[in-house]
Amino acid sequence: MRRQTHTEIQTTYGQVGATQAPDLLQYPPKGFRPAEYRTRIGHGDARFEAAWAAIMTWKVQERSGIRVRVTSTPSFEEGAYTPVTFDDEGNPLDPADYAAPTGESHFSPEGEPFLVAGTEAVLDIHAYGRTVHAPVRVVYVIDDPTRKGFAYGTLDGHPESGEESWVIDQTDDGSVWLTVRVFSKPANWKWRLVAPFLRLQQTKYTQRYLRVLVGD
Repeated sequence: MRRQTHTEIQTTYGQVGATQAPDLLQYPPKGFRPAEYRTRIGHGDARFEAAWAAIMTWKVQERSGIRVRVTSTPSFEEGAYTPVTFDDEGNPLDPADYAAPTGESHFSPEGEPFLVAGTEAVLDIHAYGRTVHAPVRVVYVIDDPTRKGFAYGTLDGHPESGEESWVIDQTDDGSVWLTVRVFSKPANWKWRLVAPFLRLQQTKYTQRYLRVLVGD
C-alpha cells in the first residue's frame, strides 16, 4: 500500500484525514456535516486507468466547470509521511512511518503530473453570477493497485471548513466505482448565513463530478 499525506501547514480544521474513517457518516467530526456519494462509472481495466488518471490530474473538477489554479507543489525530495491505516472495522493495521523519497515522478498519458500530498490550489467556482475563490491543499493520496484517489482540505479563505475525498476503486468483478466523501461546515458566521446555498452548491458540483466520469 502506498499512501501520502501532508499536514505541515495548518488547514482550517483539525481532523485531517477523517474522510478515511469507516464510521464517518455515523460519527463525523463534531460540528461538521458528513456526506457520501458512490456510483458505478464503468467496467474493466481501461476504464479504471482512465478514471483514476482524470481524478489525479484535476480533470474531474475542470470538466465540471471549476477552474483549478495550482499554486504550490512539493518537491519529490520532501519524502512522504504514511499515517496509521485501519481495517473496515476501524482497527489499526500499520503504524505511521516516514519514507525516504524515491525520486519517482508520475505522469498521466498526456504528460500531466499526478497530484501529490501537499499540492496547493485555488478552485474558482462560478455560481449565480459571482466567482468564489476556494484555497485547498491535498492532504493525502491513495495509490493502491485497485484503489486510487486523494483528498483535499480547506485553507484560509475557503467559504467552507472541512475535507473532501475522491476515490476510484475496481471491485473483483471488474466494476469501476467513484466514491466522494466529505465533511464540512461554513467557514465563518458570514458563510453560515448562506449555509443552505453552500450545501446546494456542494451537492450540485458533486453530481457534476459523477456525471463527468460516467460520461467520460
